[in-house]
Amino acid sequence: MLGALLMPWLAVVLSTSYTMLKSRAPGEPSSMFYRAWWGETVANFRTFVLRQPWAEPQPAVLPATDGVKRVPVLLVHGYVCNHRLWDDVTLRLRAEGHDVLAINLEPLFTSIDQYAEHIEVSVQALMKHSGQSQVALVGHSMGGLAIRAWMRQCGSAHVARILTLGTPHAGTKAAKQNRTPNGRQMLWDSAWLQGLAESETPERRALMRIALTPQDNIVFPQRAQTLPGVNPVVFEGLGHVQMCSAPVVIDWVANELNSPPLAA
Repeated sequence: MLGALLMPWLAVVLSTSYTMLKSRAPGEPSSMFYRAWWGETVANFRTFVLRQPWAEPQPAVLPATDGVKRVPVLLVHGYVCNHRLWDDVTLRLRAEGHDVLAINLEPLFTSIDQYAEHIEVSVQALMKHSGQSQVALVGHSMGGLAIRAWMRQCGSAHVARILTLGTPHAGTKAAKQNRTPNGRQMLWDSAWLQGLAESETPERRALMRIALTPQDNIVFPQRAQTLPGVNPVVFEGLGHVQMCSAPVVIDWVANELNSPPLAA
């Protein structure tokens, strides 16, 4: 068993090291860089080797396991991931009283706008299951853009709050060699991103919260990933995928979503 895991581990170490070095921002503390390198290596191994290969093809709504009744939560993963990215977040939110649905965005390589229909269907299913008229949406990386694209098409009437983690709101320079439709849309300062930003009103921006890390190894320039009117929360010493499993980020997500209990 140990031998079977050695090659995937080495592959993860090499790929994570490459992206960490390529994305390293000048002036960031070395201690935070090495801390993020190790955390991201472990997070990538857990996510891409131990979890994602065994994902459910059609994830179901998972009911709250404890706590008072709170807003239901839709979790939206990013590029080349699936719902297993959210395992740690799901456990915490269910324990806090949230019904949770973590979806799979399919197909993997298509326009981000094409995910809006799936998100809308999932929002409706989550509201029906919970009996509530609004949901909170949490997106990681491209998932945050997919949520914003959905809101552009479907409106914000059913939105209680939107949280984005490591989302390339300004685009990423890591995508410049990417030839997939969604990869091109995530290019640094792309026309698609500019159009998405121009479509948003101050009222919709008020629903959003942004979390980023200066050591993000996929989305960079890291500190530029903001939106007008939305003050980002900065988590030091974390990698890109690690944001979905780091206790400090999960605490932040839970606290942001733990608004007063909803009426039945």
